[in-house]
Amino acid sequence: MKHTIKLSLQAALVIAGVATLSGCVTTPPEADPTVQKLNELDSRLLRLERVLANQSLLDLSQRIEAAQAETRVLRGQIDELQHSVNQSQTQQREMYGDVDRRLSALEGNPGSAAAAGGATPPAGGLPIPQGDDRANYQAAFDLLKDAKYPEAINAFKQYLSSFPTSALADNAQYWLGEAHYVTKQYPDALRDFRTVVEKYPESRKIPDALLKIGYCNYELKNFAEARSSLSQVVQRFGDTTAARLASQRLAKLDSEGR
Repeated sequence: MKHTIKLSLQAALVIAGVATLSGCVTTPPEADPTVQKLNELDSRLLRLERVLANQSLLDLSQRIEAAQAETRVLRGQIDELQHSVNQSQTQQREMYGDVDRRLSALEGNPGSAAAAGGATPPAGGLPIPQGDDRANYQAAFDLLKDAKYPEAINAFKQYLSSFPTSALADNAQYWLGEAHYVTKQYPDALRDFRTVVEKYPESRKIPDALLKIGYCNYELKNFAEARSSLSQVVQRFGDTTAARLASQRLAKLDSEGR
């Protein structure tokens, strides 16, 4: 009898233990406070990551917009500068073209100077004996514009002799060459234009002087020298009126088989 009761108690304890173990196993993990805390931290971390990501995208977007705005401003400034440069180039082409057309129109008729009106040509010496370099340069240039070529040649020669260090000396040397060129004194013109290149290497007249060196050599039938000078203009001064005219003369040399 005692033995049977002892077995029954043992069985009851075993059954209770199994029930206890079974209860632990079937308890859901979410009910564990530690697991709940971890889940809560994980959720907060995800929210923070989303906030930071959104903030980074916002900052990036703002920076892109600022860069685009700055680019638009810079493009506007570039457009303004380009417009200003184009206007300046157009004015230079018009000024050069006007003088060149007037000289070229009279190339075949140098004697027309005698029929030209205007101021009385100087008998000798400077056009304005008491004037400064600028006044005499303008007077000599006016003679050239009025097709008074012999007088202009004399005036520019006297100018270069009297004002050799003038800031306008390179221009005077160039226009002396033009006066010789338009009257078909090609050897003299060639010498004058070469002087511009050799004596005034920083002059703004270098492209035009090289162009006219090519023209003079063409007229003197020095075709190799003409091509060399014209090619220099194209290579060194590509975006100028002189380069465009040089290209045209090179094309003429090609068409003539020179």
